[in-house]
Amino acid sequence: MVRASGDVQIPEVLRDKSNLIAGRWVNAVSGETFAVKSPVTGAVLAEVPKCGPADVDAAVAAAKAAWPVWKATPVFKRAEVVLRMAELLRESAETIAQVLCVEQGKPYEGEGLPEVLETALNFQLAAEDVVRMETPIIPMRDPAKRVLTFREPYGVMAVITPWNFPTVIPSEYLGPGLAAGNTIVMKPASTTPLSMILAGRCIQQALDEAGLPAGVFNLITGPGAAVGDYLVAHPDVALIGFTGETVTGEAICSRAGIKMTLMELGGNGPVIVCGDANLAEAAKAAAFGCFYNAGQVCCATERILVDATVHDEFVRLLVEEAKGYVTGDPFADGATMGPLNNEPTALKTELHLDDARAKGAKILLGGARETGKPTGLYFPATVIDGVTKDMLLNMEETFGPVAPVITFATDEEAVEIANMTGYGLQMAVFTSSIKRCFWYADKLRTGNVVFNDSTDYWEAHEPFGGGGGTRSGHGRLGGRYTLDDVTHLKTVAIDIEKTL
Repeated sequence: MVRASGDVQIPEVLRDKSNLIAGRWVNAVSGETFAVKSPVTGAVLAEVPKCGPADVDAAVAAAKAAWPVWKATPVFKRAEVVLRMAELLRESAETIAQVLCVEQGKPYEGEGLPEVLETALNFQLAAEDVVRMETPIIPMRDPAKRVLTFREPYGVMAVITPWNFPTVIPSEYLGPGLAAGNTIVMKPASTTPLSMILAGRCIQQALDEAGLPAGVFNLITGPGAAVGDYLVAHPDVALIGFTGETVTGEAICSRAGIKMTLMELGGNGPVIVCGDANLAEAAKAAAFGCFYNAGQVCCATERILVDATVHDEFVRLLVEEAKGYVTGDPFADGATMGPLNNEPTALKTELHLDDARAKGAKILLGGARETGKPTGLYFPATVIDGVTKDMLLNMEETFGPVAPVITFATDEEAVEIANMTGYGLQMAVFTSSIKRCFWYADKLRTGNVVFNDSTDYWEAHEPFGGGGGTRSGHGRLGGRYTLDDVTHLKTVAIDIEKTL
């Protein structure tokens, strides 16, 4: 077991030909590369292909050519292959997780290794669920008609994913997408492509072992403007899965036109702490929601709304919880939070804190980058009180390790603040009243509501996604529900009196 990020050995397979197109590992057509640097140490970990439109064309053509055979592969055989992907991911979990941690920054034991194991689980669940995709036979007024329904894959599926969870977020699309019979072209985030390339080798190995045609799964790396924009607009791409910022998701939908899209976008999740809440449990959960993965989670606790009658005691407990989060190397003993992944995220965190301070909020803990670290991306757990509705910390997704406290006087005011930003991904409420639970469940405009747990609560098989009409996207990730979004319903009517 390594003891520091500098001890992690980057596998040789990541040092050359790390694009997968038509079953072959290749370089970009241009021969250009770009560096992947560690936010932990600042070191260059590898150079990966800097792709462009020609590489996208080749990958999409390979996926299109492979689709008829993959679609026609019996569903139980597809499930068997996807289950093998899960097995291979588990066998390689430690290596993938070590690379993931040095390129992303999250702690190995508590976050990095569990992420890769959940990645494998998502493939397993897709394999198990796809063989149970039942569809109805519909009674008709015409007694001669029998109307059947079937779920069918769309074809070539583009998958574009972010850097905060480099393997588990892709797996939420890839497992169901492949199991359902789509072929894939994916682009991982440019700051964290290495762990997904290693995961991609497991996926391709399972396909090779099964003797399937080249091109079922393809992976290309490069900047979003050159690769992602061209990929989503490609005429041979039928379905797009994207997780990331709302602004980027809106741009993708605009470029995609009438293609089917599955969008898991930004969140600004509040934890609402009612006057009858268990304050110790609420403070613990709020801190976890704010500081897990250094706050770089779409369903992170971006805001903490606290009943004025319990404000002082809750804030005291929150500060004590926050003191337990210690930044450091992902492999270091005692480190519970790694660095931020990239400079734009650090700058946005500073911008939001500066705005709040200028408008009267008070920093109680943290508040500035740590000095004396290998990079300038280490940001401590930060608690800030006196946040108001007009501050950026309330209105926008910060995506850093910040716990902003906002006070409310009534449940109605808490709902108003929670709903006012336009985001609606996952919200949480702490209360001891079951009546209040159902009241909030009806009033909060969001895709998911959690009671008496963190906004970061998640299980792999539950449906997860933005509330209708919010800025947090559409469609569902998780378990069998994603299979519905990566397939379309085909209706077949048979006249049995005119059929031999």
